[in-house]
Amino acid sequence: MYQWRKFEFFEEKYGAKCSVPEGDDGDDVVREKKIECCSSGRGKVVTGFDDGVVCFFDRGLKFNYAFQPHSSSVLFLQQLKQRNFLVTIGGDEQLTPQQSALCLKVFDLDKMQPESSSTTSPDCVGILRIFTNQFPEAKITSFLVLEEVPPILLIAIGLDNGSIYCIKGDIARERITRFRLQVENNQPDKTLSAVTGLGFKVDGQSLQLFAVTPSSVSLFSLHNQPPRRQTLDQIGCGVNSVAMSERSELIIGRPEAVYFYEIDGRGPCWAFEGEKKLLGWFRGYLLCVIADQRTGKHTFNIYDLKNRLIAHSALVKEVSHMLYEWGNIILIMNDKSALCIGEKDMESKLDMLFKKNLYTVAINLVQTQQADAAATAEVLRKYGDHLYSKQDYDEAMAQYILTIGHLEPSYVIQKFLDAQRIYNLTNYLEKLHEKGLASKDHTTLLLNCYTKLKDVEKLNLFIKSDDSIGELKFDVETAIRVCRAANYHEHAMYVAKKAGRHEWYLKILLEDLGSYEEALEYISSLESSQAGMTIKEYGKILIEHKPVETIQILIRLCTEDGDRGRSNGVYMSMLPSPVDFLSIFIHHPQSLMDFLEKYTNKVNDSPAQVEIHNTLLELYISNELNFPSMSQVNDGGNYLNGVSTKTMSAQSNGSTADQKSSAHGKDLLERHKKGLHLLKSAWPPETEHPLYDVDLAIILCEMNAFKDGLLYIYEKMKLYKEVIACYMQAHDHEGLIACCKRLGDSVKGGDPSLWADVLKYFGELGEDCSKEVKEVLTYIERDDILPPIIVLQTLSRNPCLTLSVIKDYIARKLERESKMIEEDRQAIDKYQEDTLSMRKEIQDLRTNARIFQLSKCTACTFTLDLPAVHFMCMHSFHLRCLGDNEKECPECAPEYRSVLEMKRNLEQNSKDQDRFFHQVKSSKDGFSVIAEYFGKGIISKISNGSTSGPRSGTASSTSGF
Repeated sequence: MYQWRKFEFFEEKYGAKCSVPEGDDGDDVVREKKIECCSSGRGKVVTGFDDGVVCFFDRGLKFNYAFQPHSSSVLFLQQLKQRNFLVTIGGDEQLTPQQSALCLKVFDLDKMQPESSSTTSPDCVGILRIFTNQFPEAKITSFLVLEEVPPILLIAIGLDNGSIYCIKGDIARERITRFRLQVENNQPDKTLSAVTGLGFKVDGQSLQLFAVTPSSVSLFSLHNQPPRRQTLDQIGCGVNSVAMSERSELIIGRPEAVYFYEIDGRGPCWAFEGEKKLLGWFRGYLLCVIADQRTGKHTFNIYDLKNRLIAHSALVKEVSHMLYEWGNIILIMNDKSALCIGEKDMESKLDMLFKKNLYTVAINLVQTQQADAAATAEVLRKYGDHLYSKQDYDEAMAQYILTIGHLEPSYVIQKFLDAQRIYNLTNYLEKLHEKGLASKDHTTLLLNCYTKLKDVEKLNLFIKSDDSIGELKFDVETAIRVCRAANYHEHAMYVAKKAGRHEWYLKILLEDLGSYEEALEYISSLESSQAGMTIKEYGKILIEHKPVETIQILIRLCTEDGDRGRSNGVYMSMLPSPVDFLSIFIHHPQSLMDFLEKYTNKVNDSPAQVEIHNTLLELYISNELNFPSMSQVNDGGNYLNGVSTKTMSAQSNGSTADQKSSAHGKDLLERHKKGLHLLKSAWPPETEHPLYDVDLAIILCEMNAFKDGLLYIYEKMKLYKEVIACYMQAHDHEGLIACCKRLGDSVKGGDPSLWADVLKYFGELGEDCSKEVKEVLTYIERDDILPPIIVLQTLSRNPCLTLSVIKDYIARKLERESKMIEEDRQAIDKYQEDTLSMRKEIQDLRTNARIFQLSKCTACTFTLDLPAVHFMCMHSFHLRCLGDNEKECPECAPEYRSVLEMKRNLEQNSKDQDRFFHQVKSSKDGFSVIAEYFGKGIISKISNGSTSGPRSGTASSTSGF
């Protein structure tokens, strides 16, 4: 035990000694008082004297005030913690000889009441006689108060006869219960049975009481009824050698050692020799005042049991009391002087240890005193630096590893980089990763260490270690990069696969290993969304080396062959679109064409159908598959016909070039055939718009001189003039006339004006085309499309045409028009005769009388008798046969009404301008329509005056027309 190191972790406060004031009058009588008991708490130190006075002291043992609770000596007192109460035991005046002079009092220190004009004292809230008939008087040897739930107090009073009187309850209201505990007494000597120490242990609902005598240590379980007693040891100790630790362990001091007790018996003991005058416990330290039997001197020692060191040691006078307040230890001597000892701060203690290079002690000290982690790490760092300076690298690294999380890793890494201690550095970096505090640079450094050491086993352990959580404790991307750079491709692939970094896994397979089949298998094993993303990124490489297999995967992704039962429109819209993958075919249009063809064969209702057809049309119609919109010419590119003529001629002979040219021609024809088929199939007859971009299709056809496709699109769009323009541009006269025969028939919905455009074309051609002109004139004459004068003016522009070409046409037109003139003259004569006849009849009706000679009624054919009605139209009727309608002739009325209706309709049509202009535009001869309107009097101004005779006759002698 003498080998324990001694340190000065404590120092004296408030000077070397502090005298305890004994009163404020300073007379000699007061100075003779003796301190009987002491207590502390709530920022006060309380002393009880043999004259019944209690004094209170503030910080620095400055006297505050005093009062006298008892008339004679104050034997025991205790300052409570929860409430500002003071409990005292002392002697008072004896009322009767049978009653004991000792009583217990409770004072409320927050309530002061005046005793005289100049002094005040605390309010006494309760007085209790300790000894009664049931509890006979004995000498009190120990005293302890436990504060339970306020206002309940549990007071234990130890006696010299081995009994313990317990008082529990609210003393102020005198609601108490008393019971007695008896310590086993087998000693004939009464002094060996006195209760020298008490200690409460509260653990949840259980409550135990330690009781110490000079010959035993007992434990009472107060939560049992009746309380159960248990003997823990057959040895004890004297007065003032009992204390309780902060863990509620009982501590007793004997000359040979200091013993610790738990509720189950004796615990550890510490062999500190010497008589233990006083024993205490303060902040984890054991306090002992030990008397040297040889010299008689007293030594005050403060023991740090966890670190096995003496934190303070000093020679002192005879100590009567030991208190703890204001964070200090207060020793009160027999001569009433005081010594205040306080603990130094942690920094001071550590500096003291660092100067002596006692780093292990410093580490243990900060750990046992529960210092913050940063302070502990700083001590460990200094210890590590000390070991490093001694070139003890392994032990230094062990200390540095303990600082992880608080010390900057670069501090340690730099040291071991300089020292070329790669093994230690590897160990540190491994621990850094285990705690999840490694950065990308740390991962890079650790993996570089493994690769430099060629320690594949550790690399495997680091990369492939089973992690129950499933999360890697390092930066994935950094690990993959380092492993790739060191050619540890297997490890890089493992990390990528475990972390779900599919792009890295495929990058290694394709760029480093060239394992295209394995890459395709890996992509096939992924979910659809992940597979689609990886193909978008690495599809160019896969298409270049494995086009067929890649296209199969794309078809499966875009069509989901494994789930065809769900191939409806809504489900198809959830699948990846082929348009999303067009970019991977940028240098391989032939593979793109194969992919889109297979897709369209499987899927007919794709949401991206228009885009797909547009792309296919571009592939089919283009003369070269490496057209700018689909690919870019790159050095060394050789796909289909992407090689220039010069390169081909330099690499092969003329025969090979001819074969390639022939193959290219066949391929172009085949693609044009497919393109025309797509143009037709993607524009069903029942739909108004096609399933492709018409404007794009027209541009493609024009750029690549794809005549068949262009003609089809123009014809579907009813752009007949553009159709014949194509034939004109190609100088295909036979096809031009055949096209006009098909599209210029008005009966079939065609446009007859096309013949006029064809005639104009031949008129401006500038070459002999007599045969074609004659055929065109046949159809113009048949449908009467153009007047002869226009025909003559149009054909006169072609100097290669002679009059013989149109001689027959002109003759027939003149003959026909002569017949029409003759017929018109005959019609005019007839109309003139009819007009003269009508005018003569009207004049006759106006000027001459009419003789009615009919003898029968026109309606009933009976003999006509009066009353009768005669009409100007020479019809006669019985008045009774006419009924109510006697103003118009029943026989002539229908014809007359039809004429009026016709006239009314003509007048109404004269107001419908849209109809008039429509008839003019749609008619072959618009002039004839205008003439007809004039002839019917629709356009001419109509007079409102009467131009005819009377509409009806009277009942006697008039008649209607």
